[in-house]
Amino acid sequence: MSNNTEVPVTTTPQPPYRDEAIALIDDIRAMKQRVPNFVVPETKNAGRQLSPAASVPPPFVDLAALAIRNNEELTRGGNSGSAQMRDQMDFADAYDPVADELEALAHFIRHSVRVARNAAGSNALLTYAVAQRLAKRPETASLAPHVADMKSALGARRKAKAKPAPTPGTPVPSTPAEPSPVTPSLPTTAPKTTA
Repeated sequence: MSNNTEVPVTTTPQPPYRDEAIALIDDIRAMKQRVPNFVVPETKNAGRQLSPAASVPPPFVDLAALAIRNNEELTRGGNSGSAQMRDQMDFADAYDPVADELEALAHFIRHSVRVARNAAGSNALLTYAVAQRLAKRPETASLAPHVADMKSALGARRKAKAKPAPTPGTPVPSTPAEPSPVTPSLPTTAPKTTA
């Protein structure tokens, strides 16, 4: 008589999330082609380097463009001219809300991902707690290996988040919080007195 306690694993069809996400990523990447003046930052600090001039007030740019248009001596090599300055400001005004919307969308998607992970994690933790209790009963002792596997997986996650221990070669300074309760030893011989 064979005592087979293994439960057959049944696979349920996976929702098409991965395929849908890949298609959405392709759509987002295709959007780049639709954005005129699209520029990829060359360095991590590119945005910081652009901030001083990019944050001047729009009326200042309008006044500078007007000054260029009305004064030929301000038209110099490298000066983009008033029409191009106005075009650049129009682009910035039009596409700034697009960036805000995409950032909000990214924030909401990250929140949705966190909500989904929380729901799955909460369900898994509840299952773990129930399995721990049931594994102690004789009639459901077959859950013990599953509990051990879950405990191991959960412990690996917690250990990865723990702070690393100090290296053995690094001295750890210790400062006593309270004075030592040990009294200093008294000399065994009394000091000689001169009389």
